[in-house]
Amino acid sequence: MIETLYGSGRLEAPAAFLLALLLGGGFGFALERAGFGSSRRLAGIFYFRDMAVLKVMFTAVVTAMLGLSYLQALGWIGPDQVYLMPSIYGAQIVGGLVFGAGFVMGGWCPGTAAVGAASGKLDALVFLGGAVLGGVLFNELFTAVAPLYAWGDSGVSMAFAALGMSRAGFAFLFVLVAVGCFWGAEIVERRVSGTGEFLGSRFLKAFSLILVVLAAGLFIFPSGRGAAAAAAPPAASAPGEAELLRGVEAAADHVEPEDLADRMMRGEEGLLVVDVRPAAEYAGFRLRGAVNVPIAELAAFLEPRRNQGTVVLYSNGMVHPAQARDSLARAGHANVFILTDGLEGFAERCLKPASLRPGAVTPAEAARINAWRAYFSKPDAPPARPARVEAPRAELPGMVSAGWLAANLGRAGLKAVDLREQKDYNGGHIPDSLSLHPESLRGNVGGLPSMLLPAGMLAEHFSLMGIEPADTVVFAFSGDKLRDATLAGMACERLGHARWAVLDGGWEAWLAGRHPTDALLPAARRSKYPAPAAADRFTVDYRTVLAELGPGTVIIDVRPADFYSGKKRDEARGGHIPGAVNRDFALDLAPKGSAGSLMPTEELAAAYAALIPSKDSPVIVHCRTGHQASQTFFVLKHVLGYRSVRWYDAGWTEWAARAELPVE
Repeated sequence: MIETLYGSGRLEAPAAFLLALLLGGGFGFALERAGFGSSRRLAGIFYFRDMAVLKVMFTAVVTAMLGLSYLQALGWIGPDQVYLMPSIYGAQIVGGLVFGAGFVMGGWCPGTAAVGAASGKLDALVFLGGAVLGGVLFNELFTAVAPLYAWGDSGVSMAFAALGMSRAGFAFLFVLVAVGCFWGAEIVERRVSGTGEFLGSRFLKAFSLILVVLAAGLFIFPSGRGAAAAAAPPAASAPGEAELLRGVEAAADHVEPEDLADRMMRGEEGLLVVDVRPAAEYAGFRLRGAVNVPIAELAAFLEPRRNQGTVVLYSNGMVHPAQARDSLARAGHANVFILTDGLEGFAERCLKPASLRPGAVTPAEAARINAWRAYFSKPDAPPARPARVEAPRAELPGMVSAGWLAANLGRAGLKAVDLREQKDYNGGHIPDSLSLHPESLRGNVGGLPSMLLPAGMLAEHFSLMGIEPADTVVFAFSGDKLRDATLAGMACERLGHARWAVLDGGWEAWLAGRHPTDALLPAARRSKYPAPAAADRFTVDYRTVLAELGPGTVIIDVRPADFYSGKKRDEARGGHIPGAVNRDFALDLAPKGSAGSLMPTEELAAAYAALIPSKDSPVIVHCRTGHQASQTFFVLKHVLGYRSVRWYDAGWTEWAARAELPVE
């Protein structure tokens, strides 16, 4: 799914400004190439001499309509990622008449005037300056024209819905009208000015045919409108929309800053304050107790709280929260409100010192202001997200989906652990997740490097992270490094920690599911994790491996084939343990871009059935240092259900260095 700058609430970011600048420059260049740098040519449409304006604008509209329709039909972009302009019929009709009168008199509109000014046209520069002054005048006289500004406001309405048509049907009809206008424009130009160079040309025929075929192609999607389009919000019924507008007019959709401050200080039950700004801004400053949820995630996040309690949305200003609130209201959320004047208004009205306020402040008002400042100036721990509806308990140890984790995030007893590089974690992570580098679980033990630490040291690690023995721990990795998660899982195995899981698809699956992220460091209260005496019955040393060489035990070397054969070597000797079979650990991974981490279970089962006689056969897995072999251990024991799997942690590093041990 494509996330737009609008959908992610980043329209005010520097990247958005740069992109707008590049697109604007490109659009201006296209207009200049189309002849829009000439006021004579632009005004020609009103005298039927030159129909370039009609042809260029119809082409732009049809191209945008078809492109967006296909993106939605293919499910690549959702309706919540596109700004839907409201229909304000009275204001738009009057504005269109004024605009048209200015266009026919001056030959320029604001956009084409910018193009003309860039081309050195003096009249375009004058017209552009007039447009700027007109904007200033409109701002100064807004109080007088405000009734006209909102005259005929009907909210967001879809033309195809108003006509009782499908999206595909409307698109097809619109394209037919556009094609007719293209041909009609050529006929008019030829009769009036003797031009119309494309009339009957091969180009116009081909162009018209392509547009019609593309429009007809939309009918192949479900209901003639595509899967994503079918999920688009329908136009609100007139009574519902009117009721929504009446509520907006009466400010019934607002919560005043002073009221919210008092309610938050009281700890009002059922009150949820949601910050919809980007995670970096939220991390810099937020209202105490507010949670951070991207706008695109609001509907799913608030579904369990539909019409339960009070939800207040805020950003720096009011535009994005108001749009999100109206969308949620149309979807039936009657308990969602916005903060009047946003975070900036809250700071001005609640957090500004009494001594800096204009006019006299009574002692009672000063005391109230000081109480607000004292409460909201205190740094708070990253707030726990409200409990979600609990998903079915997973079979653990095992794999859990991003959806399962999102549904359970915030539930007591669940800990998410992010195994990515710290710089990646710091840039954004699963809310409340702990950062852990997998290599911190290993060290030099008895002269052997890269060994999983003893149980006592691992228990201390878990204690420092606040993990309890009964917690469900979910490990998130990145890219194809499933082995990072399974190595951390071996620490759980050594401690006898039964409830642990790997996030299927890792960090990329979490992002693909459009689940919330933040950049806050969670508070972790130290626990007292016990160090079990004999939980580890699966780790073997070289003596056990040597003693079991022969037909009874299957030894699987999971290194790449060239290292197994000795063609390549990265230790004291090349080759492999006599009798060991080779199955590269990477063969178990799903292809890049797949939804999950592993190959289908039936394919894995078939591959290992060819190597291991039965589910009860004794198996020892190893690689060079135990890292890759931890993945194979996980696949065999927790995915395929083999009952006698052991792990040679020291692996080829130790075996190759001991000259007395045999090598093939």
